[in-house]
Amino acid sequence: MTSTREILIRAKEAERIFSSVSAESVDRALSAMADRLVANTARILDANERDIAAARGRVSEVMIDRLRLTEGRILSMADGIREIVKLPSPVGRLLGSTVRPNGLVIDKVSVPMGVIAIIYESRPNVTSDAAALALKSGSVCVLRGGKEAYNSSRAIVDALEEGLALEGLPTSAVQLVSDTTRESASELMRAKGYVDLLIPRGGKGLISACVENATVPCLETGTGICHVFVDSSADVGMALDIIENAKTQRPSVCNAMEVCLVHEDIADVLLPAMHERLVSARVDEGKTPVELRLCERAARLIDGTPAAESDFDTEFLDYVMAVKVVGSVAEAVDHIRAHSTHHSEAIVTSSRESEEEFVRCVDSAAVYVNASTRFTDGGEFGLGCEMGISTQKLHARGPLGIEELTAYKYVIRGSGQIRR
Repeated sequence: MTSTREILIRAKEAERIFSSVSAESVDRALSAMADRLVANTARILDANERDIAAARGRVSEVMIDRLRLTEGRILSMADGIREIVKLPSPVGRLLGSTVRPNGLVIDKVSVPMGVIAIIYESRPNVTSDAAALALKSGSVCVLRGGKEAYNSSRAIVDALEEGLALEGLPTSAVQLVSDTTRESASELMRAKGYVDLLIPRGGKGLISACVENATVPCLETGTGICHVFVDSSADVGMALDIIENAKTQRPSVCNAMEVCLVHEDIADVLLPAMHERLVSARVDEGKTPVELRLCERAARLIDGTPAAESDFDTEFLDYVMAVKVVGSVAEAVDHIRAHSTHHSEAIVTSSRESEEEFVRCVDSAAVYVNASTRFTDGGEFGLGCEMGISTQKLHARGPLGIEELTAYKYVIRGSGQIRR
């Protein structure tokens, strides 16, 4: 087994080689990587089945869905890479230019990060997304996935390396850490001189560990306690469609809705209809019903589980949703400010005044008006795919695409000027 240190040394050497590779060569390699993913579908699915068999009984069925690959999901992974190929290279762009009184010309130019390390949990599609985004942005990557998805990630990286080799590029530009213990994660966090940017993508525990312990630059991606607020003026049908999609379309992901806030003036109409849609109808259709955890006011109108205060601070990632009745837009905003992870929040309203107040006052990476939070995604934002969703404000916020994975430098051209 190759040690994490050896992987980092190889990555640093690959970075040196990659600095002179043309954007056209990178795009050809990415296209080949997409093709090899599809060509290796059977091998990747076989590896994925081994991971699922080992995980079954130890994690929930919702988490099994996060782990599972299908032929369609592999095709989507390949399509995501092909979408990235279509984007212009973010490297070498002139971001700004000025001419000083002494004649110096100062250009601000985008440059690659260098070596990007990504620590992520058991979502094997992240493997190809992260690799493609890093390469397109001119960097190389070291991937450290969760142990539950190791076989799947290994098969995916093998396919991606085939694509790199076809273009004659170093396969060490995309490497998977074999050690899935905490020690390898800690080693990446402390890899000063080798890792230029660390991105954790996963649950609260992983992200906190990286932010608190990393000695290398760390770009924080966030957990998603996402809210949908139904204003008094909302169209009930629209609100129900948005709530159902945001909660049930794929509850195991970070942009799924976890908390529903309902204006008191519409609660007696919306809540019974929501109970019918999310609970009764799903039972009749043989689907998993949503467990509604209700504040006292909501519990007077529909059946459910009494909500504990902690329910409004929980990323359930399951068919569970906390519900609270509020008296105004301001009260909804105050609740979101107190409990949000600054990921994605939505308002359903037909009032321009309510819309403007919500958009102005909610401080999250993505704020929606009359749309599901499920769109907070690099592919849906036209970025091809994403490295994660940044919930911080420094450097980058929201879906992390190729532009967010570059830095910049100043290039100063003179004609012999000296400072006096």
